[in-house]
Amino acid sequence: MRGVVLAALAAAAALVAAFARETPKKKLIEWGWDEPDTAFLRAHIKEMERTPFDGCVYHVLADTPTGPVNVSWRAWSSRAFEDAELVRAAEDLRRTPFARFRSNLLRLNVTPGTLDWYDDHQPLLGNARRLARLARIGRGAGIALDTEQYEGQLFDYSRQRGVAQRSFADYSAQARRRGRELMQALEDGFPGLSVLLTFGPSYMRSLQVSLGYAPQNTTYALLLPFVDGMIEGARTGRIVDGHELAYAFKEPRQFEAAYRLMRETGDTLAADPAGYARALSFGFGIWIDYDWRNRGWSAGDPASNYFRPDELHAAARAALLRSDEFVWIYSEQPRWWSASGPVKLPSPYADALARAKRQAAGRARRPR
Repeated sequence: MRGVVLAALAAAAALVAAFARETPKKKLIEWGWDEPDTAFLRAHIKEMERTPFDGCVYHVLADTPTGPVNVSWRAWSSRAFEDAELVRAAEDLRRTPFARFRSNLLRLNVTPGTLDWYDDHQPLLGNARRLARLARIGRGAGIALDTEQYEGQLFDYSRQRGVAQRSFADYSAQARRRGRELMQALEDGFPGLSVLLTFGPSYMRSLQVSLGYAPQNTTYALLLPFVDGMIEGARTGRIVDGHELAYAFKEPRQFEAAYRLMRETGDTLAADPAGYARALSFGFGIWIDYDWRNRGWSAGDPASNYFRPDELHAAARAALLRSDEFVWIYSEQPRWWSASGPVKLPSPYADALARAKRQAAGRARRPR
């Protein structure tokens, strides 16, 4: 009888362990205009880890003959960065005494976006592989792939160099190939990494639902086949639809509706719905000083801001409860850290996020 009981307990323990592996801890990530480089991380990690976050988005500077270059903004090009130019960044990451910040994401933009999909992508793939290796050295979660077209319009079919000679179907197939190659390069550098997208497939689904746009008629038309390719290339890695469209959400129902939209995108728009379900994870972005250019931001009077502290608490709690894993907090005017400490950031906002994390974690642990 004792043997039966022990076997049952062992089976239960194995089930709990498997559930823990399959149910990632929710992670709150900071990403804003206070984005640090590796030297800042190394110098200020202790202060940064006093904030409510589990990590941040950071960037890498390359030491080039003409001076430091932000690789995150220059990698999507024919300019191949070399290991020798990244030695100092790698050393910073090795020597940073990370304790709580184990969910950092290294930024990679689709800038300058000077490559046509039919150009040689080997320099870009080499850059991606090197950045992924650095993210792994930094013992973080992976890569933040910012798909917003700040410079070159690489997802806009009408702006492609060969649009007169090649059809939308041709370019879609090529973008899909490049997405597959990119994901494979990232996994070569960091097996099992997470790749968080600011705009993912759900952005296209949202335009389709709200405005009636056919995906191929948008300025992000090639984003869908590109992510289809990433799904094909994913072996052990995870692709996170970060759903930047949640920036202004305040109500739980908004996060619930967005989560349903992200799930249904696989069946409605993905080339491989089963692959989409396997490889995609769903998260949310929240912008603390939302639309501050028009609405303003007051450090002295938080009650006048778009997100009052109590509203940020409610939004972050709802986002954490509904997300699969990642919720990222974006800001421009308020800075969580600088060489001299926080800037334009009233302390109730940190308290609001800390409470949201505690409450979401408590709910997640309750038996269902």
